[in-house]
Amino acid sequence: MKKNIGFVSLDASLVRWLQEHLHTVAPNMAAAQDLQEGLEDLASGKIHSLMLELGEEDTFPVPLPVVELRCGELVIDPKARSVWRSGHEVSLTPKEFDILYFLARNRGEVFTKEQIYQAVWEGDYMLDDSNIMAFIRKLRKKIEPNPDAPEYIQTIWGIGYRFNGQI
Repeated sequence: MKKNIGFVSLDASLVRWLQEHLHTVAPNMAAAQDLQEGLEDLASGKIHSLMLELGEEDTFPVPLPVVELRCGELVIDPKARSVWRSGHEVSLTPKEFDILYFLARNRGEVFTKEQIYQAVWEGDYMLDDSNIMAFIRKLRKKIEPNPDAPEYIQTIWGIGYRFNGQI
């Protein structure tokens, strides 16, 4: 049987994130424990790559349809890549939309500027804290009723940002 093999390069922050979530989400699953051990070996340098395979009896669930996110007066439609506030469309650049959608679909979670950068930018891009801050500032001007007292994108001093919109 011919196998299709893909390669994904993991950075240390993603390995840590996977380890944390495996520990909390599936602590008693044998496959999760095996993956946890593999990630530990990878992180410690014992191994340099890790191969994963889906069991033949396992199938992935049908993906859920992408639905719009509603947060108070803010509506984010990922299919149309549009944002509406109080019934009026908000014009966003592609990166502004990507940042807003990333934060909104992970509402309540705090992200560093570097995590936002890694989630939104593909390929090589010069990480610059002031660049992320500028995008957040522009987003707030466009979506917040009062950008100086933001309701949606909140700054968590010394850490980063969180989307705090209520459903």
